[in-house]
Order: sequence, then C-alpha cells, then structure tokens
Amino acid sequence: MPKITFIQPDGEHIEVHTTEGASLMQAAIENLVTGIEGECGGSGSCATCHCYLSDEWQDKVSKPDNNEGQMLEMVIEPNEFSRLSCQIKLNSSHHGLVVKLPESQY
Repeated sequence: MPKITFIQPDGEHIEVHTTEGASLMQAAIENLVTGIEGECGGSGSCATCHCYLSDEWQDKVSKPDNNEGQMLEMVIEPNEFSRLSCQIKLNSSHHGLVVKLPESQY
C-alpha cells in the first residue's frame, strides 16, 4: 500500500495510504486533501488536480502524454515539475512519493 505525502502551500504535510492502481488524484480526494479537486473525474480535461512532483520522482512515474501536456499549458503556476495527478497511477514503487500542491488551487 503506497504512502504518499502531499505538501500544502503553507508547508503542512498530509500523509495518506492508498491502494495500488488508484490515481494520485483519487488518493488525494479519498483522503480529503485540500487543493486537489478533480472536477472532470480523472479524464485529464480540467487540470483541477495540478500538482508538482520533485525531480527525483519524474522517472518513477509514467511520462505525460500529449493530452496532459496540452492541459498543463493552461494551469496557473506551471513549472517543469507540473503534472495532472489524475494521470499518475500508483503502485508499490511509489511508496514515499512526495507531491507539492500549487498555491493557486486554494
């Protein structure tokens, strides 16, 4: 069961445990993590689940596809670590993943 740490803009850390196969967005929503909305239900069409993955995790998750890349062009405060959390499916290798949430989603 992967343990994920969400870091809110104020520095608060929220640790959650989730099931393998869940998306990062599902893990946040199921554990009431503020800052992840997921208005489109995980279809990658709204960007309300925007987050930042640290450089160390970039090669440990799937690469963004073209659709995700286009959606990330529309988020507020994008950077090279931006991802849509709905597009990241979790497995045991993601135990310890740390995710930062953008200020603009609060």
